[in-house]
Amino acid sequence: MQDLLTHNPIIPVITLHREEDAVPLAQCLISAGFKTIEITLRTDYAATGIKLIRKQFPDLIIGAGTICSTRQVSQAEALGCDFMVSPGITPDLLKCAAESPIPLLPGISSASEIMLGLQLGYETFKFFPAESLGGIRTLKALFGPFREVRFCATGGITLNNMGDYLNLPNVLSVGGSWMVNPSLIKQQKWSDIEQLLKTALVAASAPINYQPTRA
Repeated sequence: MQDLLTHNPIIPVITLHREEDAVPLAQCLISAGFKTIEITLRTDYAATGIKLIRKQFPDLIIGAGTICSTRQVSQAEALGCDFMVSPGITPDLLKCAAESPIPLLPGISSASEIMLGLQLGYETFKFFPAESLGGIRTLKALFGPFREVRFCATGGITLNNMGDYLNLPNVLSVGGSWMVNPSLIKQQKWSDIEQLLKTALVAASAPINYQPTRA
């Protein structure tokens, strides 16, 4: 996961509410210069959307988000996703994902959860919800006892604060939905979304060239 995050300092997070939005959104990403997307498994349209995007854009790196159960790990595998992201952790989820060919970015919100993840072989985590948990201050504090740990920060990240996060030594990447604004998706304003994506990518100022090794 560290390699993926290093080469993808900003990851758009999308929740699909209509099947027909999947391909146009993916096209916006690619046109803006992105090669990675996280699609949350929160709606009935997620699985179909992932299938459509995979068929149309086979080189796009697709992550399955909101992984909360071992069943969803199996679902992400069946959909051919390249990585998984969870909002939190359980021992069962971490153990199941450790046996999966798809890497998991486990979500944490405390030092105790980091320690549990480290016990099970994880060193890279999603810090969520970042802003609600103290954001920059908390991540700076966590760097002391967990200097080997790296994070992708999500939750309240915007164009205005993402640079502060990316400047931290233990933050490799940030994720968010502001550059794929749900209201713009609902209105199908694809050119506006593409411009937001381009602005975010320029601000992140890092190359996006990671390619996954498929199982």
